[in-house]
Amino acid sequence: MAASLAGLAFLAVTSAALLSPLAVVGQLRTDYYSTICPNLETIVRSSVKQSMAASPISAPATLRLFFHDCAVRGCDASIMIVNSNGDDEWRNSDNQSLKPEGFTTVLNAKAAVDSDPQCRYKVSCADILALAARESVYQSGGPNYQVELGRYDGRVSTRDSVVLPHANFNLDQLNAFFAGLGLSQTDMIALSGGHTFGAADCRFFQYRIGADPAMDQGFAAQLRNTCGGNPNNFAFLDGATPAAFDNAYYRGLQQGRGLLGSDQALHADQRSRGTVDYYAWSQSAFFGDFAAAMTRLGRVGVKTAATGGEIRRDCRFPN
Repeated sequence: MAASLAGLAFLAVTSAALLSPLAVVGQLRTDYYSTICPNLETIVRSSVKQSMAASPISAPATLRLFFHDCAVRGCDASIMIVNSNGDDEWRNSDNQSLKPEGFTTVLNAKAAVDSDPQCRYKVSCADILALAARESVYQSGGPNYQVELGRYDGRVSTRDSVVLPHANFNLDQLNAFFAGLGLSQTDMIALSGGHTFGAADCRFFQYRIGADPAMDQGFAAQLRNTCGGNPNNFAFLDGATPAAFDNAYYRGLQQGRGLLGSDQALHADQRSRGTVDYYAWSQSAFFGDFAAAMTRLGRVGVKTAATGGEIRRDCRFPN
């Protein structure tokens, strides 16, 4: 716990460098590629559709990849970098649960974009990741929100730069982390709704089984059978509709069926329960707030050519 709080304090101090909203709003535009790569969104949509058809893990893995990218050095695709010395973000222990299908989805979309001569080497990996995350949501039944574009790719990725929320965080810890990104409690609760699809390994929640009074006892028994003492087994974050992007996640929290402690904390704490109940009642409200929160998240730490950004030819390696 002390280590986690120290990490949050570090983030609060350093995150000011990530946040430059006035500059970012001027740089990012939904029509940024209208003359540079006019077919960009169609190309990415088709590529993501193919990736999702190849693997049901693709969509939640890609959305999670976007958050893990933006939350560390800003939305600069630094999570994609593979350094020869092994010192990069994705090899941090907090990123080892990221699924390869997310990376593959982005790499496939990048290859599809660069196969168009008009677009080749003109679209950043950071923007492709942002679009692929939106497509993963939309093609799973979620909102089709507009994505602001114009990010440059970062050149730096280090293991020790990774500070992320943990599965046992309480509301205060979650709020502290997201405030460091310039996001509100409402943004945090809406973004947590991304757990409406995907899964988690038993090692992230097994400690709660039979010990957390906020967990429904029938659900606890079910998870005990699922995990069976093997921390590498997994359970769906939303067991009701695990492949659909909807508001069933919040209804599960109302029933004590939140998988992660950080999820159930949103309903257990009265300060956030009202928002959970609202999203459980109104899917359209959740969709609207989720889209707005994703837009604000997408503005965090955006790079420019002037600040050392680039358009990577291969998302895995700086040019």
